[in-house]
Amino acid sequence: QVQLVESGGGSVQPGDSLRLSCTVSGDALSSYFIGWFRQAPGKEREGLACVTVRTGRPDYNDPMKGRITISRDNAKNTVYLQMNDLKPEDTALYYCAAVFQDIDIPWYYRSRAYDYWGQGTQVTVSS
Repeated sequence: QVQLVESGGGSVQPGDSLRLSCTVSGDALSSYFIGWFRQAPGKEREGLACVTVRTGRPDYNDPMKGRITISRDNAKNTVYLQMNDLKPEDTALYYCAAVFQDIDIPWYYRSRAYDYWGQGTQVTVSS
């Protein structure tokens, strides 16, 4: 059974940076397409970034494009999300998700494309 555990969240001030980690256990990360999502209270879950299996190519969605970088380290079974210039509106619970093998582009940010989810790590941005 594949399990995902997020870490690295916290309370920061506007303009600060955080690096979130998503550690996969139960199988090799190298076989999984990974996405990062977030959900703020009262709002729908939104996709932020993802990274492919075969080429490791990153892709970014609008909410935080230009301020985030996704990367994967298959040797450590970990995917990272570097977030810069954080804003109060970035306050949310951040999740990573996985699906076996690559998926088609239209599905990159659809939650139901993913089979495995972590419990989330809270990010709070306030002054």
